[in-house]
Amino acid sequence: QAQLVESGGGLVQTGGSLRLSCAADGRTFSTSAMAWFRQAPGKEREFVAAISRTNGSTYYADSVKGRFTISRDNAKSTVCLQMNSLKPEDTAVYYCAARRGLPRRVANEYEYWGQGTQVTVSS
Repeated sequence: QAQLVESGGGLVQTGGSLRLSCAADGRTFSTSAMAWFRQAPGKEREFVAAISRTNGSTYYADSVKGRFTISRDNAKSTVCLQMNSLKPEDTAVYYCAARRGLPRRVANEYEYWGQGTQVTVSS
């Protein structure tokens, strides 16, 4: 029942904004830290942002700090990633992930994954 579904990806010009959403089942969401990772062609999946299950702590990759904001709505079992001031180097497939316990920056420590949503930033 730990199913995650991302939405909100698309094509945007440099400097534009997108908001990604990830829906999870309530039981998984209520006990899990949530995170966003991304993977560009020919590159490893990299950490983007994470948020604790209590909504009390957030973490960001240096490359997105100050531009992206992660948040969660526990009543709706959703986590969002607001992406502002987008750059071409942000182009990637973005994945939502969940794990029981504390947030981590390493992809293989997450138990559950969505299918991904494509974000393309044109120059």
